[in-house]
Amino acid sequence: MIVAGDLGGTKSNLGAFELQQGKLRLLTKKRFLSHHYSCAEDVIRAFVGDLDGKIAAACFDVAGPVADNIVQATNLPWVVDGKSLAGLLGVPQVPLLNDLEATGYGLQVLEPEDLEVLHEGTPVRANRAVIAAGTGLGETVLFWDGEQHVPRATEGGHADFAPHTDMEIDLLRHLMNKYGTVDCETLLSGRGFLEIHQFLDPKAQHPSFSDPNKDAAPEITQRGLEGSCPVCVRTLDLWVGIYGSEAGNFALRSLARGGMYVAGGIAVKILPKLKDGRFTAALADKGKFRGFLSQIPVYVVLNEDAPLLGAAHVASRSMQ
Repeated sequence: MIVAGDLGGTKSNLGAFELQQGKLRLLTKKRFLSHHYSCAEDVIRAFVGDLDGKIAAACFDVAGPVADNIVQATNLPWVVDGKSLAGLLGVPQVPLLNDLEATGYGLQVLEPEDLEVLHEGTPVRANRAVIAAGTGLGETVLFWDGEQHVPRATEGGHADFAPHTDMEIDLLRHLMNKYGTVDCETLLSGRGFLEIHQFLDPKAQHPSFSDPNKDAAPEITQRGLEGSCPVCVRTLDLWVGIYGSEAGNFALRSLARGGMYVAGGIAVKILPKLKDGRFTAALADKGKFRGFLSQIPVYVVLNEDAPLLGAAHVASRSMQ
């Protein structure tokens, strides 16, 4: 039996799998609220305690940079140590992955129906890139080595926000006055919707804004999609434009001629807005490189378990 986990800042998804004819088959899966647990070991104990069978291999991904198979989670007070998890599970080793690196591996086992085409482009065998906005912003490159795609983690989501329009320049000034340094994740994450909404019209309020226990993003995006609040509509439009522009920046940096994959929970929830052309237009709007970027296929990853499947795939390789 294989145990895999996607340990995120908001939720942690854990699954048990088995290999059948070289393919992963899910046995059971559970979701845990990460902030309810003091450490990753407590989450994993809660999951494996209900399993029946011997664990043969395991792998986990974490939102944060991996160094020496240890991760200090970016949006959680957790230090995740692969050696400690190996002892807990009774296996020789437990590799740790960055969450976007795991998503990259997950692309290798997804089904065609797990992807939505935003822009067909001209598919070629070349580097691919994954960008994913959720609790934070993740980016990873899948390098084409001539035979296969090899995912490699980055922390590109914490690079400086680069405004592209006059309004975005004003937004940057607004956020610099508030925070000083402004990285991409400040905007391209769930909390970014409220930041933009307050920038556009600080007097416009909704019930979730005043409740510290509620996330304002679902209300803003829903109202934006249904058109019931003009400020929410403008917020969603501005957010999607910024997201597309950053995807274009990342495509240039990684030469992602093989495809740009938009993952993360937010993309699935605002899919109708991503499909209206604003995202792909912003992605390609890079002056003399417009033609180059217009050839890149763009997909939305519909299967939100892609990082969990990627972690399970990496674990399974030790059994083959």
